[in-house]
Amino acid sequence: QVLFVESGGGLVQPGDSLKLSCTSTLGIFTESPMGWYRQTPGNLHELVASIATRGATNYVDSVKGRFTISRDNARNSVYLEMNNLKSDDTATYYCNTKPNWGDSSWGQGTQVIVSS
Repeated sequence: QVLFVESGGGLVQPGDSLKLSCTSTLGIFTESPMGWYRQTPGNLHELVASIATRGATNYVDSVKGRFTISRDNARNSVYLEMNNLKSDDTATYYCNTKPNWGDSSWGQGTQVIVSS
């Protein structure tokens, strides 16, 4: 069963913006803290932003002030608005619960490439 479907990635230039979307079929979505993770080849998934069930948010230092996570429980969806993108943001982005639901729960992700 596919639990998370991500979309919205693309090829952009430094300084551009993107908004990622994720829809979940997880039955307890509204009760689950959610996160956006990113992965580059050879590395583990890195949690970059998270949002609690009531909306409290946290960010890794490298994206603070540039990324905004939000959720819409009525749509079982979580979003990541990314501004002032940098080349270091290049990665495949995934949503998942926080902590993640397990090794087999990762979706296809959505690729973000920041390049001039």
